Amino acid sequence: MPSTVAGSSVRCMVDVAPAHGALPADAVVVARLRVRDEAMFAALIDAWSPGMLRAARAYVADDHTAQDVVQEAWLGVLRGIDGFQQRSSLRTWVYRILVNKAKTRGVRDARTVPSGSLSPEGDHGRTVDPARFRGAHDPYPGHWRSFPPAWPSPEDGAVAAETRHQLAAALAGLPARQRVVVTLRDVAGHSSDEVCELLSISAANQRVLLHRGRAALRAALEHHWIKEATP
Repeated sequence: MPSTVAGSSVRCMVDVAPAHGALPADAVVVARLRVRDEAMFAALIDAWSPGMLRAARAYVADDHTAQDVVQEAWLGVLRGIDGFQQRSSLRTWVYRILVNKAKTRGVRDARTVPSGSLSPEGDHGRTVDPARFRGAHDPYPGHWRSFPPAWPSPEDGAVAAETRHQLAAALAGLPARQRVVVTLRDVAGHSSDEVCELLSISAANQRVLLHRGRAALRAALEHHWIKEATP
């Protein structure tokens, strides 16, 4: 089972708030924020705060601090909206404020992610044990020797809750650089280009970090369900 399965599962299984109604175009939102339209600001908070909270949590030590970071970020949005030059999307600009606030607060705890640490240098280990694949002289080189065991269906309420718990724990345990990229991509829903811009990393670095993070999440889930299935 490819590691992308874990990536597609994160948004489904981690507690992601339901989608809100579509927001107006950026130009409309910006114009309304600049005249201090409270209804527009409230709609923006409702739509984006859940994802911002999860993104902030990737940088700081606890949920309470993450909530503080999100509040600080929204204050920063209000203070800076008049100077927003619309060189990026409004969402990217807001998240850039959030990431900067989160990094600043993260200095106070052990989960700080220095910008230089987002490079994948020195992280070249294999994401899946090579022994699980057929060798070069096998009729089907590179294929699984035996398929990974099937996971229980997440349609079962208890299974879904347990999977969410295991995914959240595995995500929290990822190396910092992987945790941040996976959170922004698979939980907050940012595109590759947006994550590269937010974190000032190359597309290649983003791909490596995302792949390794997703593979680690998948491996953690597989280990858990194999253990559960063992008599």
